[in-house]
Amino acid sequence: MEAPELPVQAEMVELVPNGKHAAALGTTALPSLAGDRFDENQRSAEMEEFLPHGAEKKQTHFTDFEGKTSFGMSVFNLSNAIMGSGILGLAYAMANTGIVLFLFLLTAVALLSSYSIHLLLKSSGIVGIRAYEQLGYRAFGTPGKLAAAIAITLQNIGAMSSYLYIVKSEVPLVIQTFLNLEEKTADWYLNGNYLVILVSVTIILPLALMKQLGYLGYASGFSLSCMVFFLISVIYKKFQIPCPLPDQGGNGTGSLNYTAASGGGHWDDSMGPQPPELGACTPSFFTLNSQTAYTIPIMAFAFVCHPEVLPIYTELKDPSKKKMQCISNISIAVMYLMYFLAALFGYLTFYGRVESELLHTYSRVDPFDVLILCVRVAVLTAVTLTVPIVLFPVRRAIQQMLFHGKNFSWIRHVAIAVVLLTFINLLVIFAPSILGIFGMIGATSAPCLIFIFPAIFYIRIMPKDKEPLRSTPKILAACFALLGVLFMIMSLSFIIIDWATGGGRSGGSH
Repeated sequence: MEAPELPVQAEMVELVPNGKHAAALGTTALPSLAGDRFDENQRSAEMEEFLPHGAEKKQTHFTDFEGKTSFGMSVFNLSNAIMGSGILGLAYAMANTGIVLFLFLLTAVALLSSYSIHLLLKSSGIVGIRAYEQLGYRAFGTPGKLAAAIAITLQNIGAMSSYLYIVKSEVPLVIQTFLNLEEKTADWYLNGNYLVILVSVTIILPLALMKQLGYLGYASGFSLSCMVFFLISVIYKKFQIPCPLPDQGGNGTGSLNYTAASGGGHWDDSMGPQPPELGACTPSFFTLNSQTAYTIPIMAFAFVCHPEVLPIYTELKDPSKKKMQCISNISIAVMYLMYFLAALFGYLTFYGRVESELLHTYSRVDPFDVLILCVRVAVLTAVTLTVPIVLFPVRRAIQQMLFHGKNFSWIRHVAIAVVLLTFINLLVIFAPSILGIFGMIGATSAPCLIFIFPAIFYIRIMPKDKEPLRSTPKILAACFALLGVLFMIMSLSFIIIDWATGGGRSGGSH
């Protein structure tokens, strides 16, 4: 069954996601650097089918502005999109897989993510479209477009909810520690509901109102520097905290409640202060236990950045498929290294006693540790600055669904951001179990965005005369889609079992 054909005029509209019509491009010409933007064997076809002919020297491709974002800023933005609060739970994942199995799984996930981005970029290059939703439209018509837009919207709203829930839960604790208060008071500045609104209005909203994603490169760079500080602190603490840990008073209820709500796994009372023989200071290289299966989906989605790849590609200066793939590979490699080092040194500090949220484990040792307080602030800063990056693809998906073909409007641009942030703040404030719900949504949307959609879009879009259905690339893509279906089934099974047994593992954090 062939992909739906679009009239030439309609296709020209598709090339400009923010609404500039083909008439605005009617006098443009193919620049001399066309070969740099596309593969050599695709040039002639795209000249005929997707690009208008004319006499000017320069033109704007795929968007209503010329890409201006540098290579380095694009790396910062994509790395920040990859980096999520999940890094706080990777030490716990290593404790339940062992160092060798963890390294194998992390490497496999990094390679699969790079391959998935390769499929997206190759599909984009074939049809001259750099919008995830429009790839879905090109492959399967309106159902494909809606499926991609809905998956992006749900996945990223879930991610933003998890980030803002961390802000709501952690900022009061940071202020309480700053003020050296033993117990939380009823003052407004220790109320997470007020604080999450304050952070959203003063920091997140102004960044989310920027017209281009590329402008957030500086914020992304600062966010990444905060996570580097977190990593350095974790390494430093490995050599400062004794093993075995000294016995601590208190029951740690605050941290237990938070980890159950934040969806990164759980540390319940039955796992609470372990006997010395169970918390032995000897690393495990290969571990299989009841918690191992829960860590695999967490790691599988550790490199989720696919909704942001094509918007970043659109805004890249002098874009080419090879250049964007290089940006993706560098971003994944940097995050791979940071993930592994954070997990390794966090695990080697606490071994079997590591909690599902690493910073809470440090708090059990010394609740008023100044360095860990600074790390908490850095992590909160990084999480806060990631929200605008994640919001951009959601706004773009909403525009593609509801306002496709319309010219850019600042009123609409601002209104969508305000409505989204208001909606997410209300969810975080009034729905305590929201992350459990979005854990279910994430278990379905994330495999679609990472595995299933890139593979099936590629199979449908790649012409059969270039790659028959039984060619090796399409067979690999089909296997990749099947792997996504298996991950979806596995993740949903774990969450349903967890809910049925009353556990706290389900949830979702990117």
